[in-house]
Amino acid sequence: MNSLEEGTELALDFGKLNGVAATGQAVVPVVLQNADSGEVLFVAYANREALDATLRTRSAVLWSTSRNELWHKGATSGDVLDLVEVRVNCEQNSLLYRVRPRGGVCHTRDAGGATRPNCYYRRIVGDALEF
Repeated sequence: MNSLEEGTELALDFGKLNGVAATGQAVVPVVLQNADSGEVLFVAYANREALDATLRTRSAVLWSTSRNELWHKGATSGDVLDLVEVRVNCEQNSLLYRVRPRGGVCHTRDAGGATRPNCYYRRIVGDALEF
C-alpha cells in the first residue's frame, strides 16, 4: 500500500510549486472538471505545447511535473478525458478543462480495485484523512 495515496496521515506537499518552478518549465495550473456533473476531478499543469495539443486532439493533454514531459491523459491507461471546452480565468494565469471522462480518472484504485472517478477521495477530519 502506498501510504501517501492510500493512508490516513495528512502529509500535504506544500513545496510542490517550488519544485515545479525549479524545472524552469513555463506552466499554468489546470483544473479538470467533469462537464456533466461539475465535479472537480483533479488539478494539473499545462504548458503551451500541452494546451495546443489539447485543443488539437480535443482530449486532455497536460504537462507532467513529476516526469517533466507531455502527458496525454489516458494514453497508457485508456482513461481518456474528452474535451468539452477550455476556459481561462480573469487574470489569464490558470485554465479550466471541462471534460467528459471515458473510464476512470485517478491513477489510484478503491478497495474493490476500481479506478477512482476523481482524485479527491479523502477529506480532512481533525488531524487525519478519512475515506
